[in-house]
Amino acid sequence: MSALHYDPSLPGSRNPNPSLFQGGEEDLEKNSVHGMPPNATLECGWGRLLYGPAFESPQALAQALQQEQAGKRDIALHVESPQLVLAEAPSALFLDPSVIFRRQLDDTPIEARPSGVVIRPLTTRADIAAINRLYSMRGMVPVDPRLVWKQRHSDAVVFLVAEDERTGDIIGSAMGVDHYEAFGDDTHGSSLWCLAVDPQTGLAGAGGALVNFLIAFYAARGRKFLELSVMHDNEPAIALYQKLGFEQVPGFVVKNKNAINERLFVETTDFAGLNPYARLIVDEARRRGISVEVIDAPAGIFKLRYAGHEMLCRESLTELTGGVAMTWCQDKVLTSRRLASIGLRVPRQQVVGDPEANAAFLHECGSVVVKPALGEQGRGISVDVRTEDHLVEAITRAAQEGGHVIMEEFCAGQDLRVVVIGYRVVAAAIRRPAEIVGDGASTIRQLIDRQSARRAAATGGESKIPVDAETERCLAGQGLGYDSVLESGRAVKVRKTANLHTGGTIHDVTSELHPTLRDIAETAARALRIPVVGLDFLVPEPSSEEYVIIEANERPGLANHDPQPTAQRFVDLLFPFTTAHA
Repeated sequence: MSALHYDPSLPGSRNPNPSLFQGGEEDLEKNSVHGMPPNATLECGWGRLLYGPAFESPQALAQALQQEQAGKRDIALHVESPQLVLAEAPSALFLDPSVIFRRQLDDTPIEARPSGVVIRPLTTRADIAAINRLYSMRGMVPVDPRLVWKQRHSDAVVFLVAEDERTGDIIGSAMGVDHYEAFGDDTHGSSLWCLAVDPQTGLAGAGGALVNFLIAFYAARGRKFLELSVMHDNEPAIALYQKLGFEQVPGFVVKNKNAINERLFVETTDFAGLNPYARLIVDEARRRGISVEVIDAPAGIFKLRYAGHEMLCRESLTELTGGVAMTWCQDKVLTSRRLASIGLRVPRQQVVGDPEANAAFLHECGSVVVKPALGEQGRGISVDVRTEDHLVEAITRAAQEGGHVIMEEFCAGQDLRVVVIGYRVVAAAIRRPAEIVGDGASTIRQLIDRQSARRAAATGGESKIPVDAETERCLAGQGLGYDSVLESGRAVKVRKTANLHTGGTIHDVTSELHPTLRDIAETAARALRIPVVGLDFLVPEPSSEEYVIIEANERPGLANHDPQPTAQRFVDLLFPFTTAHA
């Protein structure tokens, strides 16, 4: 057999396993003798793929779907008579509201790989952990690492990762299925599944690069088409696939009614207006059978009720938080004073007063942070202010948020958020300021706009990079402006604050947290008498004992701390008797 081997010109490819690319026209001839085994299924790590045309009857397919394992999501693809399958188990199965798109694998040119992105098959167990991290961020079902590791050399399935060439971080993944190898399909098709891109990456084009890699991969094998199933209302994904040459084709997908799929077959319009922080908690509560009443969706206020016990919440703020704890956390002056009173380290701080006193504090510290004492979500904050002119501007900006304004000694370090629930640390994450990566052609303003669009889409509109005087000041300190064009691959921070709401990103470091920092966070929570709190530290490294505490957030966002079980521990606190059902 004359095999088509790996071609280094394939877009963005590194190929540690050249046998993955073997195949060709002679391979098609060899394949024709396989035939389609009855009731063909494929274990995918997140569930099974059931190939509809291979099933002997609607009854057999319905029965197979109902054998789904707990915590998995099975998918029946290309169901020829979905009404007959549903009739077998109408209370257990549903018709998935997705559409099928297909691209013929011909000689149509594909786009070049975007700069800075490398696409390759998974090669290590760490790659599988990275894939699951992406799936968790995207609300997808994680894969079974043992199964995926066994399948890494399979002819039926391939798991790909997109790697940031600069940092080595895994920023995207996709899975491809060879329909002939998996199901004996005589149409010689293939399919794409579980495309996921890190919503925090500053690199554009990783999703398209993964799809293009699979197009080239299966074309080299001699497959005739690549298809995928996408939710009918996922407009950004559909736009991407259409741009890459996919067209909609007829076809039906059937799934099992389970907690994972619930939003697809149960009316949830009451919850549609909740932001991601409230929705995360509501989804966990409903999964446990706790009833939810949305009282004010825009404000994120809802009531949870179970077995006669009820709790009113505003996102992660509950009736368990008392008025004094609220006062301590809301006013950053009182937060600092309370924590200092029990011997915890906090920055020097001063309430803004007359210009002379302000200037004296600046010169004493050398560099300061200016922020509204009652502010939240990073609004009105200026970091690393060094001159009197910038100090005046920063004070004016902070005062626009209302309330008194404070100056703090600027302390260098990484921004560490520690989430404490029930007076125990549940999650720790380093928060990094918004960053863009140049492509050699776009202006900084254009890069910011694109990055903001990606972050907003990934966070329900919660994260955007402000185009304001503080961003301009940050750029000017690096000799840049909004009209500057960055060379390809150059990364630039465009904010000095790392808050999610100003475009910052969150990176889990719970396993790296020094035991001393864990103890200090729990001590601070007890001192503030607040059962659910997000404490903001500045640290050299999360594994270091050195720290200062700069803020305490009485309503911390529990989203974006994957893979830590923040929502689960939150509901455990409110309804401990439901943990057995979790």
